[in-house]
Amino acid sequence: MRTYDCDVVVVGAGPGGSMAARYCAEGGLKTILLEKKAEVGAPLRCAEGVSKKWLEEVGIEPEPMWIRGDMKGAIIKSPQGTTFQLDESKAGSEVGYVLERHLFDKALARDAAKAGAQIMMRTSCTGIIREEGKIVGVKARSMGEEIEIRAKCVVAADGFESQVGRWAGIDTTLKLNDIDSCIQYRMVNIDCVPDYCEFVIGSVAPGGYIWIFPKGEGVANVGIGVMGRLCKGNGDAKYYLDKFIAEDPRLSKGQILEIMGGFVSTCPGLDCAVDDNIILVGDAARIIDPITGGGICHACRTGMYAGKVLTECAKTGDFSKQALMPYEKMWRDRMEDKLFRNWMAKEKLASLDDETIDELIKMIKDSDIGEVNVYNLLKVVKEKFPKVVEGFEDLI
Repeated sequence: MRTYDCDVVVVGAGPGGSMAARYCAEGGLKTILLEKKAEVGAPLRCAEGVSKKWLEEVGIEPEPMWIRGDMKGAIIKSPQGTTFQLDESKAGSEVGYVLERHLFDKALARDAAKAGAQIMMRTSCTGIIREEGKIVGVKARSMGEEIEIRAKCVVAADGFESQVGRWAGIDTTLKLNDIDSCIQYRMVNIDCVPDYCEFVIGSVAPGGYIWIFPKGEGVANVGIGVMGRLCKGNGDAKYYLDKFIAEDPRLSKGQILEIMGGFVSTCPGLDCAVDDNIILVGDAARIIDPITGGGICHACRTGMYAGKVLTECAKTGDFSKQALMPYEKMWRDRMEDKLFRNWMAKEKLASLDDETIDELIKMIKDSDIGEVNVYNLLKVVKEKFPKVVEGFEDLI
């Protein structure tokens, strides 16, 4: 059996994996990045929307090739049609780009390769290698060949399914409340607002929301997320999305070019995303915004943090759980309070009826909010509808 040796093996070439590989390689670590698919970034499993503010934080320079739309703002709607439109002057960090995600992912993998990481395509991780109870690498199947990759540490960046985390003994199970069933269409011949992302909340998408992310020239990603606990059948997400499209004259005559579906975790992260000789990043660590389901930013941040911590660990040769704990501190200091607050808000929002949601949007529309983000919206809600934020008032 062919064997490869490296300092770090990263499983998954999504944003989290590529960022981890890049920062490990930049730190001088011999890094191997595994990708099970034949193409980085495809097939698409994402709504393709990102905010702008964090890109500089993780060292990503915006590139025209992967920016499909530069949004001016956002529109939030209730099922009754009450609309709250905010432009960039008020939306702040919530405004961003609509991506060509496959090109974005390829750009991040390219940067990892430029830094010195070795990328192995069509290479599926099939198990963890342990010796005397210690993780020493992974088993994989590369282009049909069984191989072993020996490493001092494994980075699990294998997304929602996170088999690597489970194989390593890390509990990544989720409650139905913390899973959204999602489906999205790439549609053409539709008449949406070209420079604004739209979000529709309420009974049209139980426990979640419908989104319309424009990509120019009558093209948009139109999708839905429905809370797992509120799904009554296997096809609920598709049923609600098809119903919404059929009833919206801007969309009803559109055509579908692409369908993607899957699940998104909406919990505030794992209790611990490290163990001896392994780190989980991004979706694999359940580090994702519970209220929006957005995970690209969190994956990139956690990938960067993992790379920086592993670089330090390599200086001492210690990749134990204790040595990896600075990673836990980094992501929790930066994101934990917000993730927990948004998780609580998600839980409350799922319990509201359409009339209350309509009243909330009317109230927000009439409020004087300098910068509209989830935190500032919740501050207004706390003042007017205190019951909605019961249990997490101290985070607002």
